[in-house]
This record gives sequence, structure tokens and C-alpha cells, in this order.
Amino acid sequence: MNPPKEFSFAARLIAWQKSQGRHDLPWQGTGDAYRIWLSEIMLQQTQVATVIPYFRRFLAEFPTVTALAQAPLNAVLERWAGLGYYARARHLHRCAQQVAAAYGGHFPETPAELAALPGIGRSTAAAIAVFAFGTRAAILDGNVKRVLARYFGIEGFPGSAPVERRLWALAESLLPDADLEAYTQGLMDLGATVCRRSRPVCENCPVRPECVAFRKGRQVDLPTPRPRKALPERKTAMLLLMDEHTLLLERRPASGIWGGLLSLPEADWDAANQAADALAASHGCRILARALLPEVRHAFTHFRLNIRILSCRAEHFHGERAASEGHKDFPDRLHQIWLPRADVAKAALPAPVRRALAAIVAEDS
Repeated sequence: MNPPKEFSFAARLIAWQKSQGRHDLPWQGTGDAYRIWLSEIMLQQTQVATVIPYFRRFLAEFPTVTALAQAPLNAVLERWAGLGYYARARHLHRCAQQVAAAYGGHFPETPAELAALPGIGRSTAAAIAVFAFGTRAAILDGNVKRVLARYFGIEGFPGSAPVERRLWALAESLLPDADLEAYTQGLMDLGATVCRRSRPVCENCPVRPECVAFRKGRQVDLPTPRPRKALPERKTAMLLLMDEHTLLLERRPASGIWGGLLSLPEADWDAANQAADALAASHGCRILARALLPEVRHAFTHFRLNIRILSCRAEHFHGERAASEGHKDFPDRLHQIWLPRADVAKAALPAPVRRALAAIVAEDS
């Protein structure tokens, strides 16, 4: 008589993880909830190879959750620069402050308490609870959804509520009674290294014999992709005002896209030249030359943004700068700074702005 599918899945996965899984990641082999939490947040929508150097630099700068809580948000965003999805960094900072204030710098141990903290969802809370506290809890991140959808032959987009509920029920039913850390890590490893989105390595899969997608040759079909819909288009103009050594940036509002990051001042698409003149005047500058850079397109989850950058080379009247803390013509621009060009690489900038400025700085060097 064959063992139940649930037993076979967990047992095979645990054995495979112990012999073939990943064991040398910098956040493994520790019960430190801070390190585990930090890695889980960084790994959301980001590959391990990208996360590792950021993780190490972040720990060097903020070795404890209390140190992170006490740091200014700008410093956190600068250390996060280039990792993308900056809402994670803002939530990370808020979560650290809450852990420091409400829990004395020690993370709570239950998945429910963890999930109530900023930026921690149900699956992330379960992963922290498993690895830091040995709690018996199920995870269901994007990789695990793909594994279960293929293994059980689940039709439908995994992000839809009915399919997600079914996947959660399966994830909880598969939990073993022991070796929870190896099992949970095994799920992560299987999804990341074997049951990949494209070109899955089925010959290395420990649960291949029972996998519906493998038996029916449907690895490409499952999981069902997100239903496609046309994304709305938005457009904005950005003003790049720079002198020989510095360029003008402004801090974006804490909420909204690119919240809290430095970026270029924005203007109406069809009135960029007039806005540039006013901006230059407000900082005691005269524009010497201007050029319209190639249009930049950037895709967000819910829309596409078309960016027109007007690059303006300027000089300051009498060699002096006007105060950079706002101006009567720009009452909503209260946090503008002149950034040395050499500091562009380490500044917390939106990805398309970072790429545009890096190209300009490299071209002028």
C-alpha cells in the first residue's frame, strides 16, 4: 500500500533538503529573529544572489533591530538603494520601531503577532516563526504557490482569492510533525532552484513521481498566469538642473510611488521649459544649455509611467546658491538639495532616475 500523498511529499522534501538544499546562506544557522526577518523582507520579489551583499551591508550598518529603529529613514533608504520596491524599506523601518517600542527590541513569537507588524504578511510571519522559534506554521510565498499548483495540478491564477484559499489549505495539510525548519527551507529551495518559473529542472525534483504537472507535461501551463489587462499610461516631465559639480534633487512625499526617495523635480509634460526657468530662478541660477533626453518608460504594477527628462546646465549668480529649502514659486517643494555628482551612485533614487543620472555622470566624467 502506497503512503498518503501528504506523507510522501513532506518526507521526500525533507530528505532532499538535507542532502541537496541550500545550507550556506548568511541568514541560516541562526535563531536570530532580526536576521531572519531582514532576509525574508529582502527576499520578497528579489533573488538570493542579489540580496546577499545587501543583507551583509545592512547588518554591518544596522546590527540590531534597535539600531535600525533609531536610524533616520533616509539612512535606511540609502542602504536599500538599488534593491527596489522601496515600500519594503519604509515598512522595515516602521516595523523595527514598533518592535523596539512595543516588544523591547525582541520580535514576538507567534505568527499572528508577527503578521500584525508593518510589512509582514501571513507567509513571512510563518517563515520567521518557523526559523526563529520552531513554530509549526505553513508558508505560501510565490515559489511555494508554484510548487503546489504544479504538484497538485491546481488550475486558476494563484493570486485569486479562491485559488489562494485552496493553496493555503493544502500548505497547512502538508505540514510534517517534525523537521519543520528543513521542510520549510526545502519548499523555498525547491521553488527557487528546481521548480522554477521557466525551465524547471524536473529531473532533480524529489517529488516528481507524484507531480501532476510533470506527469501530464503541463509545467509550462501551471500555475495559471495572471490575467492580462492593458495598463493605463501616465506621463510626467522631470527637471535635471545641474552645475559643474552638483545636481538638484528633491525628497518625494512619504506616501505614493517612490515614497521618501530622492528624485528629480517634476513638471507638466508640456511646460517643462517654463518650469525649468522658474526652478533655476528660485535657486539663484541661470540656465546655460538645455537638452531633452530620450524618453524613459517605467512599468509599475498598475500603470506605465513615461518620463521626459529636461537636462539643464546652469551656473549660480555670483557663484552662490540660493537656499534650497523651498521657494515662494514652489511652496510644495520643501526638501530640495544639491547633491554632489559623486554621491549619485549611493543615493536612494528611483531606478529609472538612477539609470538616467548614472549615464549622465559617466558621460561627463
